[in-house]
This record gives sequence, C-alpha cells and structure tokens, in this order.
Amino acid sequence: MTGKAGNATITINYSAPSVKGRKIFGDLVPYGKIWRAGANEATIFEIDSDVKVEGQPLAKGKYGLFTIPGESEWTIVFSKTWNQWGSYRYKQEDDALRVKVKAGNSAALTEKLTYAVSNGKVTLKWENADVSFNVSQ
Repeated sequence: MTGKAGNATITINYSAPSVKGRKIFGDLVPYGKIWRAGANEATIFEIDSDVKVEGQPLAKGKYGLFTIPGESEWTIVFSKTWNQWGSYRYKQEDDALRVKVKAGNSAALTEKLTYAVSNGKVTLKWENADVSFNVSQ
C-alpha cells in the first residue's frame, strides 16, 4: 500500500493475517514483545525522502517495521534490517528509530490486518487495535 506525507511517498509491504476467532493482542501477539507488524516476512516501510515520525527524524530508505504492543502504549520500531523472516533475527542495535504512541482501540472488529496512510497519518488496524503514528516532512 502507498500513501503520502507531504511530498514524501510512503510504501508499506506486508502480509495480512486474519483474526479467525482468536484473541490477538495480549495472547497470540504478546504485550511487551517485538512483533513483525504483519505475517510471514517482516513488514517493510519505505520512504522516498527524509521525514519526521512523531517529530523524530527518519532518513529516506527502506526499513523493517516492527512494533511492541502494549495495553496503553505501543512502540513503533524502524529497523535498518528490513529483509528478514518475521522478527526472529531482530536486533535492537539495528534500530534506526523508535517512537511511542498511545494504544488505540476500536469497537469494531477488523478481521484482516490493514494499514492505511492518510494525510501523513499511518494507521494499523487488526482485531480491536487501531494504532496510528504521524509522518511529516
């Protein structure tokens, strides 16, 4: 999926798992543990120019997008190591940037993991999670 933040193009490549009646966050995806933010290979976050994520600089390039879900706060992680299966080889020392955002919840169930980019706001929705972070130039 592709979207814009100012003149920057954001591309997110991910595999979208489904809920299939399971409890996702706090169970299948544990709180406080690194998650690949998708299924199969790590989710890829690519930007074609330098941006700020939640006010913090992130250079143009390709990153592995990981998260650390929590009940009230999520950590969004941009790893320099983007080409990997899952989060098995994830290393914190490869982080380009980490930002914290408030956990969001939706009353409506989102069966299949979905990313959206609108006016520089990147949103992840799955199960009852609705988590966003801001990207600007």
